[in-house]
Amino acid sequence: MTARPLIGISTYAESGVRWGVWRLDAALLPAGYPRLVQRAGGLAAMLPPDAPEHAAAAVARLDGLVVAGGPDVEPVHYGAEPDPRTGPPARTRDAWELALIEAALDRRIPLLGICRGMQLLNVALGGTLVQHIDGHAEAPGVFGRHPVKPVPGTLYAGIAPEQTSVPTYHHQAVDRLGTNLIPSAYAEDGTVEAIELVTSPWTLGVQWHPEMGHDLRIMQALTNTAANRG
Repeated sequence: MTARPLIGISTYAESGVRWGVWRLDAALLPAGYPRLVQRAGGLAAMLPPDAPEHAAAAVARLDGLVVAGGPDVEPVHYGAEPDPRTGPPARTRDAWELALIEAALDRRIPLLGICRGMQLLNVALGGTLVQHIDGHAEAPGVFGRHPVKPVPGTLYAGIAPEQTSVPTYHHQAVDRLGTNLIPSAYAEDGTVEAIELVTSPWTLGVQWHPEMGHDLRIMQALTNTAANRG
């Protein structure tokens, strides 16, 4: 029997979270992320924010990495002043996830960035973000859907070659692409919806939330690649 690959998933760090009789600081993750990894044949491991110098050691124990969605990336990381509509910074998480991305790229392990994770991948490689767009989020806390169209010949098109309706919730987007990144899917309004790194065996970012849908193909592609490394 082939061992299930270990897929690390970055997490939130939130204060004053309530469950049962408790109200405590918590490292948390929407259950859709580990469920998606498990349904795709992987073992899910949560990676709460830690000191960036520990990222390489954490990644060394993994077969693949998912950088999850979450708060806006602080604009200082791409040389911009914050727009009034940009959310408050999550500096500890920014630093940790940037270090995770760097370590994953150095070790050439499969890497998937989801929503914020895609944006952070772009920023890590020198790209910039549009700090606010309309039409890609519905009411607060409500996921919408819209179609994305793959770019032929890309890694993403090899996974999902047809136009696909995806679950979406974001108000920022990729602007200038980072070094060696290419767009691999677009929304109907021209927003870049997926990116990939041409110098990597398997590095993909998607602007939507596959953990909120039923399409396993992206995560299965990551876990299959992770299982077959070496």
